[in-house]
Amino acid sequence: MSRPVTLFTGQWADLPLEELAAKTSSWGFDGLELACWGDHFEVDQALADESYCRRKRELLESKGLGCWALGAHLVGQCVLDRIDSRNQGILPPEVWGDGDPAGVRQRAAERMKDTARAAARFGVTQVNGFTGSQIWHLIYSFPPNDFDEIDRAYEEFAEVWNPIMDVFDQEGVRFGLEVHPTEIAYDFVTTRRVLDAIGNREAFGINLDPSHFAHQFLDTAQFALEFADRIYHVHVKDSKKRLDGRRSILGSHLNFGEEARGWDFVSPGHGDVDFEAFFRALNRIGYQGPLSIEWEDSGMDREWGAQDALAFVRRTDFAPSAVAFDAAMQR
Repeated sequence: MSRPVTLFTGQWADLPLEELAAKTSSWGFDGLELACWGDHFEVDQALADESYCRRKRELLESKGLGCWALGAHLVGQCVLDRIDSRNQGILPPEVWGDGDPAGVRQRAAERMKDTARAAARFGVTQVNGFTGSQIWHLIYSFPPNDFDEIDRAYEEFAEVWNPIMDVFDQEGVRFGLEVHPTEIAYDFVTTRRVLDAIGNREAFGINLDPSHFAHQFLDTAQFALEFADRIYHVHVKDSKKRLDGRRSILGSHLNFGEEARGWDFVSPGHGDVDFEAFFRALNRIGYQGPLSIEWEDSGMDREWGAQDALAFVRRTDFAPSAVAFDAAMQR
């Protein structure tokens, strides 16, 4: 089993896709997970221009690159978010509109439906992203939470995302929620609640990124085993805890990369994620999809980091054994 190693282009969207494709091809990547921002994959253009998807595919193929997934994290975040000025910075102007929260959420939901349609036109059956959360601000239960409000939030999640998933079903495309703090699902318990809320429908699964589990002291390998039938896509990213009695696990309202943070994202192999255990779990559940490297390391040049991460994944990922280790001892 040889899982393709791709690069998620979200953190590279300042580069034209043609330039990034040339770089990643020369570094030895198998393909790209195209972000739906910058010029990497424009959902509106994919639906408006009959030749758009063909030209994108030809560009990738000319560099020897494949594409197995799109990333629609930014628009997806705004489907359920408590909309404020931060959302404007991550949304296309036509989705932001006049900034009225209800309108922003509605337009974001419609764009997610269009993303499924565009993915199908491009020949991709996997879209990854976020859902947002209207209850993330209630993570710390003081003042005391109204837990009926939290229950209602899961019901509202299903009311909003089921119609989106109806379009995904119609187009033969699956959605992978990146289980992540600030989303409606961020750990074992909330992931189960989300899957139950949406009726465990097949179109809605998980984009599993271990970096979001490490600083929560959660075991990503065990998560993969528990939700084996829902692991639709995998990100390869790492995080590092530096809890020395002065730094806080809550991040202290410091930006990523600040020295005083209690944890930070780092390039794969430089943090706390046990990737051997993680890859063993992926083997056990039969995951054969891409391993999509996501570069997020404020202390490392991204071009050096992308190549270092690729080398790390190539030497750390391995196929499961096809025979019992003691088979040669038996007659």
